[in-house]
Amino acid sequence: MIPLRLVIDTNVVVSAALKPEGLQRTVVLLAMTKPARWYVSDAIVSEYAIVLARPELKIRRSLRQQFLQLIRNHAYSISPSRLAQITADPADNIFVECADAARADYLVTGNQRHFPKFWKNTKIITSSEFLSMIAPHLNPCRRIWPTRSMTRASASPTHSTKPDATSAACSR
Repeated sequence: MIPLRLVIDTNVVVSAALKPEGLQRTVVLLAMTKPARWYVSDAIVSEYAIVLARPELKIRRSLRQQFLQLIRNHAYSISPSRLAQITADPADNIFVECADAARADYLVTGNQRHFPKFWKNTKIITSSEFLSMIAPHLNPCRRIWPTRSMTRASASPTHSTKPDATSAACSR
């Protein structure tokens, strides 16, 4: 099977970190599973780290570090050589640059208004669009994600009593 090339916007990664049962968590899990290939650049990983460290998100440091290490272990790192100036938010250009360098099939974002519908051969889609089109062909059942609560709100790490989207998909 031909690898599916993905770039994932920071808002999807943050939602995945905050909502274990959310669609974005499933998107990130699928991106870490073959035949998908998640592409990042140093600038993207740096943005992930900066945003995940924002105090208002209340993501525990140890789990934030574990999350970033999973990304480093499972994503393909590339160095885009072309600069793009096409998005409404200049900070989002790093995702288009990475998508261009990776020849990505999809850029998954929760903020489509900042991006064109297509950039060269890359289609810009939401998490729900990605899952409805792609998820039936990929296997998210490999457990690679920390299952404990990622926020400081809980006094101690807990396991969710609610099945997450991945658990539901794997129990079929």
